[in-house]
Amino acid sequence: MRKARPNQPRPAAEQTYDASLPLPVIAIAGRPNVGKSSLFNAILRRRQAIVHFDCGVTRDRITASGVFEGRRFNLIDTGGLGMYAGEKRGVGFWDKMIEEQVEAAIESAVTILFVVDVTAGLNPLDKGIADRLRASGKKVILVANKADNHEAEQGVNEFHALGFEHIHAVSCLHRIGIDSLMLDALDGVPVNTSADGEQGIKPLRLAVLGRPNVGKSSIVNRILGEERVIVSDVAGTTRDAVDIQFTLRCGDEDVPAVLVDTAGLRKKSKVDDAVEIYSMMRAEEALEKCDIVLFVIDAGTAGSTSQDKTIARKIQDSGKGCIIVANKWDTCKGKEKEMRAELAASLPQMSYAPLIPVSAKNGYNFRELFEAIAELRAQMSVKISTALLNKVVTDAQKKNLPPVTGGKLFRIYYGTMVANCPPRFSLFVNDPKLCAENYRVYLEKYFRQAFSFRGFPIRLLFKPRRREELSEILNRKEKFKRERAKAERMKKFKPPRRESDDDELE
Repeated sequence: MRKARPNQPRPAAEQTYDASLPLPVIAIAGRPNVGKSSLFNAILRRRQAIVHFDCGVTRDRITASGVFEGRRFNLIDTGGLGMYAGEKRGVGFWDKMIEEQVEAAIESAVTILFVVDVTAGLNPLDKGIADRLRASGKKVILVANKADNHEAEQGVNEFHALGFEHIHAVSCLHRIGIDSLMLDALDGVPVNTSADGEQGIKPLRLAVLGRPNVGKSSIVNRILGEERVIVSDVAGTTRDAVDIQFTLRCGDEDVPAVLVDTAGLRKKSKVDDAVEIYSMMRAEEALEKCDIVLFVIDAGTAGSTSQDKTIARKIQDSGKGCIIVANKWDTCKGKEKEMRAELAASLPQMSYAPLIPVSAKNGYNFRELFEAIAELRAQMSVKISTALLNKVVTDAQKKNLPPVTGGKLFRIYYGTMVANCPPRFSLFVNDPKLCAENYRVYLEKYFRQAFSFRGFPIRLLFKPRRREELSEILNRKEKFKRERAKAERMKKFKPPRRESDDDELE
């Protein structure tokens, strides 16, 4: 079992960070109920929603970005492998789907965290999973979870029979052994130093938007920790968009950022001043250039106003990441639950955006706001592989069959992720006109759950695929399968030993 290593600086040659390179992928695998999701949350240091597709069946497919001591990575949580390799009898539909998702995650990963349960001891299924992971050829680290005390740590010795060099005893509940585990998992990954960040990373732009007198400037001052902008009870105090450079703490990483305080967006019919017109233009320009919007609403009022809905529609159309900041939450004592439900019902088009209640007056809950900003920033670098996306597309169609319009069945052949911020997926179909609006909404929600996209609207682009193009694609897939099968056969083939080989050895 490896011991925690001291946090020593790495040689300068290893500290070179190239922002253009993809982030290393770490996948978590293991049988059900060993604590994979708990390990996922412990590594990221935040509670990440787990997706339950069916009652009683957990099929987790969560991808998130994290940072450990300046090293950035993508982390994948997978469903529990509850079947042996090659098993067919007694295997349910979801078991097979889970296996396919886990295989896709393993294929894209450079390091695999194989989780076992110390309190349950060595299980025959653990041995089967160990053989499958070893055959992948990837770096595998055995994580003995639930080692909360000395007695449990002694049980780790039993798992040496699995034959893995890297073994870490951890407790996800108390975060014991997590740092040592991550040092091992990220061995060789370069550090993103502050100097590299200034030169190679574009500053994160945060725009604070909302109608007049909801507390935008107070929120800006509270984020910065100083009275940086003027605050008063008079609506329209802020007239121009104010860009403020500062350093934002995102998890373990200091990120250069720009905070933009904007003027309150009023109804166009009430704008009769040239300065107000200019202020609105600057606010809309800030929306266009920003990465994440802090949409401030007044929690002291009953729900959202018509102007709030107008601003929400602009944010949604822009495709920017959004966090709804419900300010003046200190005025909602005793009715917090009702106010949350009322705000959610009044802004249905912003259901994808997290709602963070705060009070700029007393600083309530700003830590949760910073965590939400860090989460959205991490999602900006997430890229879904085509193989994983197509498995999710197939899963979505099996769970809810595509509609039939005019006697014709809507078909999705394959898809690919074309961009992020917001996440955009191209789906190649037989005819885009056959897709009903409710099925589009269903696919967007399904993708959001499958990939844990929070705070960004999802864009689906349906493209017609001609028959000859589809035939060519299918032929390429078949050729790829044949070549892969041939390569597998060659791995198993061992040439006979020749006498000349023995002579050379002598």
